[in-house]
Amino acid sequence: MRSRVARVTLRSWFRGNKLFFTDLVLIALGVLFSFILRLNIEQFFLDYLPAFFWMLLVALLIKPLIYRRFGLYQRVWAYASISEMRLIIWAVSAASALVAVVIYTLYYFRVFAPMALSLPIFDWLVSLGAVGGLRFGLRLLAENRAAVEHVAGVKARKVLVVGAGDAGALVVRELQKNPQLAMVPVGYLDDDSEKQGQRIHGVPVVGTTGDLQRQAQLVKADEIIMAIPSAPGSLLRQVAETSRQADLPFRTMPGVYELIGGKVSVNRLREVDITDLLRRQPTQIDRKSVGSSLGGKRVLVTGAGGSIASELCRQVARWSPAQLILLGHGENSIFEIFIELNSDYPNLGLQPVIADIRDLNRLAEIFRQFRPDIIFHTAAHKHVPLMEANIPEAVTNNILGTRNVVEAADLAKIPRLVMVSTDKAVQPSSVYGATKRIAEWIVLDAAKDGRKAYSVVRFGNVLGSRGSVVPLFKQQIAVGGPVTVTHPEMERYFMTIPEAVHLVLQASAFAGQGQLYMLEMGKPVRILDLANDLIRLSGLEPGEDIQIEFSGLRPGEKLSEQLWDEGAEYKNTSHPDIRQVIEPDRLSGEKLLAAVTKLVELAEGSNNKEIVNSLNALLPGSEIGSVPPPEITAVA
Repeated sequence: MRSRVARVTLRSWFRGNKLFFTDLVLIALGVLFSFILRLNIEQFFLDYLPAFFWMLLVALLIKPLIYRRFGLYQRVWAYASISEMRLIIWAVSAASALVAVVIYTLYYFRVFAPMALSLPIFDWLVSLGAVGGLRFGLRLLAENRAAVEHVAGVKARKVLVVGAGDAGALVVRELQKNPQLAMVPVGYLDDDSEKQGQRIHGVPVVGTTGDLQRQAQLVKADEIIMAIPSAPGSLLRQVAETSRQADLPFRTMPGVYELIGGKVSVNRLREVDITDLLRRQPTQIDRKSVGSSLGGKRVLVTGAGGSIASELCRQVARWSPAQLILLGHGENSIFEIFIELNSDYPNLGLQPVIADIRDLNRLAEIFRQFRPDIIFHTAAHKHVPLMEANIPEAVTNNILGTRNVVEAADLAKIPRLVMVSTDKAVQPSSVYGATKRIAEWIVLDAAKDGRKAYSVVRFGNVLGSRGSVVPLFKQQIAVGGPVTVTHPEMERYFMTIPEAVHLVLQASAFAGQGQLYMLEMGKPVRILDLANDLIRLSGLEPGEDIQIEFSGLRPGEKLSEQLWDEGAEYKNTSHPDIRQVIEPDRLSGEKLLAAVTKLVELAEGSNNKEIVNSLNALLPGSEIGSVPPPEITAVA
């Protein structure tokens, strides 16, 4: 039994040291070739054999030890790169220099003679070629093997890569190194004229993006990959539409916000989402001001398990706060974001807290305990149709909850608070919008009254958030339709979650008290266009494979949203994508306190009709409750 274990151990040791034994052979051959290159055969055998044997002995003793010291036996050479090449040069040079010193010393003391002083230089050159050639040969062997391997029973798909920059080159490299993906890059498309006709990783640049359909036919492409992470929506839409016309699947790299703190790799390729077609030019932020407002600070986020709030937590975590407190009512969502952040930022002081913002005493105790430097208040009920059917919940959570957060922050002397709001608070037509408008007043009034750095950031719809239009459309497409749209001309402002959070953080860094900020939302997008695009990107055709049905515009519903009230003004801030809204009048002081108290009392008594009447009275021009509650699946 012991002998068998010994044999297995010996075999394992030998397999693990094959490179070491190969180096011993190469070292001996290197010394031999050095003498042959420097001397003629007659000199070598008649005069230099003693020098050869001494140099061979010294090289075999010294070089393996130096190579091991430099880590040449602890690398996976199938993935060798420029850094490994530098390592080889240093290791071989150090080993050859040490051998030269020993040989020259032995020659000086006449241990052997004669000696050609240039022999160590020849030995260095030969060793460099042998050691480097062996190791990079292993890499070439691995790549050649990968190039001919295929997943069993799967034919490799030919891929045309749009974008010959860093991301495109990385995609091609990963495809070449990962045969299990069964994808072979056959060409690049790039609009840079200087790249035309060039090769990157052996793959040619065959044309521009305008040549996509023609080149796809010429190279017989099976799939298109968009490898321009910062591509504008217009280019993505163009490439997606051309791919659809050519009946080719289309994938894209993640956008710039998705790459923050991450790493581009082929594993991040995904099917095109409607979000990609709405992608904006990258928004710049004042990193210094955002960093100073968050770095080393204690940050608390209410509703931290929500889709927007969880992205807010991810971005806050990147600025190395002293502590990040995740406060929420839903234990599962808080647990999920806590586990994610704890994995990505193990050294960050994370604290999950389960609490309901409708419990003032609980909030006050939490704020006293953690003493946050800044609070991001995102907790709210936000689903429009559900709040129409559950009016008291909207009031107690969005209005009472916000009042509690503000009061608890005031008691704990929290210096900064930022509330996330919505464009539905402008001339609201829904209970949700009305309750958010009053919540805005509560925050802004507290800032004005106490001269605190409290502010509100208002923006429109965010794609991909829970209950938003895209997940609903996806579900309807998955079951074969129909896709339901309220009205063919209904349009909304849209923004991606990462972009919205990006700008919220920028706005939070502004100095000022009681400011209302509105994010630049670009042009409004027709809901019908979103539905058509998403159906096509699913490989289907609107009106043929998936029907679109219109549920009809109800009285009081808006065809389009507004970003601020009529009569309100705005002024530019130091950031081009953030505006400060100047409202002419808003309820404040004792009148606001009385209105909020009345609404809370009505909600506790479940008096829906009186709540709606009170909201309409507080918000002139609103038409809350003028129509029956919309269907839960309606897009509004």
